[in-house]
Amino acid sequence: MGFFDKLFKRNKEQQEQKVALDEGLQKTKQSFFSKITKAIAGKSSVDDEVLDSVEEALVTADVGIETTVAIIKRIEDRVARDKYMGTSELNRILQEEIAAILTNAPSSEFETFEVPAGKKPYVILVVGVNGVGKTTTIGKLAYNFKKNGKEVLLGAADTFRAAAVDQLTIWSDRVNVPIVKKEMGSDPSSVAYDTVESGLARNSDVIIIDTAGRLHNKAHLMEELSKIKRVISKKIPDAPHEVLLVLDGSTGQNALEQARHFTAATEVTSLAITKLDGTAKGGVVLAIANQFKIPVKYIGVGERMEDLQIFNKLEFVDSLFSLESSNN
Repeated sequence: MGFFDKLFKRNKEQQEQKVALDEGLQKTKQSFFSKITKAIAGKSSVDDEVLDSVEEALVTADVGIETTVAIIKRIEDRVARDKYMGTSELNRILQEEIAAILTNAPSSEFETFEVPAGKKPYVILVVGVNGVGKTTTIGKLAYNFKKNGKEVLLGAADTFRAAAVDQLTIWSDRVNVPIVKKEMGSDPSSVAYDTVESGLARNSDVIIIDTAGRLHNKAHLMEELSKIKRVISKKIPDAPHEVLLVLDGSTGQNALEQARHFTAATEVTSLAITKLDGTAKGGVVLAIANQFKIPVKYIGVGERMEDLQIFNKLEFVDSLFSLESSNN
């Protein structure tokens, strides 16, 4: 494949991802903009009543109190500075202020499914409570890494739920990548150790290890994850290279609570927010990106394997304010 063929393919993939993102945020946009439209109906300028309605729209979209207050404060400062601000400018100003907040949030190092140079195999430990789409996210990660030319190996270290091992096995078959697993009830750290050992032997580029989705006992969770990290580091001293926390975006503020609990229990280095296509609470991405000093690396905007996307801040804001698609 020549240079221009590759460039064309890349551009086509980017266009398809943008369409998927626009469609995935549809419910959030429709809810958000219907409230904004109602807020400015009959108004010529941005006054306290309009700002109150904008604040309500942001909170309803689960942008979160802290992030909402910051956005409203920025708009109030601009109104005070400019003396007069027409409601026709409100969408543009909101877009600018949300983009500004996201710009200050931590970013992922890569814009595609790549791994840092010199870290082979690159070991990702995936954490998150049951039901957030953790195993599905692992399967989609495996697909996208493989699509990008990487040799991938999965490790089924959630040995407390037979369904978790079975589901990950289904994904390994579907994506056609190998998996290391043991019988239910096995020591998760032994599965993790065997996975890393196998990955070294196979010359794998990426190793993705699933872990138990429990949160009710933080002390036990911390102990288990610490043990997994210790045994992995015996084979690869600086591994795991990434601890990815998966959160269900459709749960809104509950996703924020889960993030708080997990980040208190273990060191999380990146975040994936799933199920944004089925909710009007897509604003939770803004809340999580703003409140945690951890990069949102992936977002899920649909059921297809390609619908797990690298989180691009500017594209996210652009899609959120894409009025054309929200009105279709």
